[in-house]
Amino acid sequence: MEPVLFVLYFILGAIVGSYLNVVVLRYYLQSSIKGRSFCFSCGKHLKWYELIPLLSYVVLRGHCGTCKSSISIQYPLVELTSGILFAGLALKGYLFFSVIVPMIIVSLLLTILVYDVRHKIVPDGLVYTFILISFLTLFADFNNLSLHVPTLTSFFAGPVLFLPFFAMWFFSKGEWMGLGDGKLVLGIGWFLGFAKGISAIALSFWSALIVVGLLFMVQKIQGGVLKLFRKRITRKTEIPFTPFLIFGFFIVFYFGFNLATFIL
Repeated sequence: MEPVLFVLYFILGAIVGSYLNVVVLRYYLQSSIKGRSFCFSCGKHLKWYELIPLLSYVVLRGHCGTCKSSISIQYPLVELTSGILFAGLALKGYLFFSVIVPMIIVSLLLTILVYDVRHKIVPDGLVYTFILISFLTLFADFNNLSLHVPTLTSFFAGPVLFLPFFAMWFFSKGEWMGLGDGKLVLGIGWFLGFAKGISAIALSFWSALIVVGLLFMVQKIQGGVLKLFRKRITRKTEIPFTPFLIFGFFIVFYFGFNLATFIL
């Protein structure tokens, strides 16, 4: 693969990441994603050189150029992550038309992840879009621009993986698991297939256990006081599971992790 292509994909990803930050914020406020970006502290419309992904944050040292209020670290982190994810698609050999759907899927999932971490809500509109695209991939090969009939295993992968999450949500009345997680799993199953879908879910539970364990370990060491995103962490703190599901998806999608290869 040409290094230039890798760099171009990274730059495109960073630009898309800048847009995703706008979607996360304005989707929650139910405002139009159109219109110029502005500082939420002083209301000043940002100039083009203040909107350059990653670079503007570094040059401005994380502060508004007018009122000097702090700019959330979320903005450069999302831009950097999106750039890396897009560059990863180049490494996987996605070129021309074949890269369009993976880019859309990656962008949707990254937006959902950030939205859930920030607002503790899985946005239905974005999840339904992910589910729809995943379902369409059962019938369309976007790499070769052709149609095909899915196998029964592929077709039922989404619903079968969704059912346990639905059961946990239904019987616990939403206390154990949100229904949004189940909806996301429906799309994951259709996009990755049954075996890799299970692998992604397994990775999500393992990573969640590790992170929660580390959080409470650090909390104990610090004398029972630990803050995450400026909020105190306690045993009753709600930790969103969707980011772990998306993390598991990315590991399986990019690295081909499959539990079946370790079990069989």
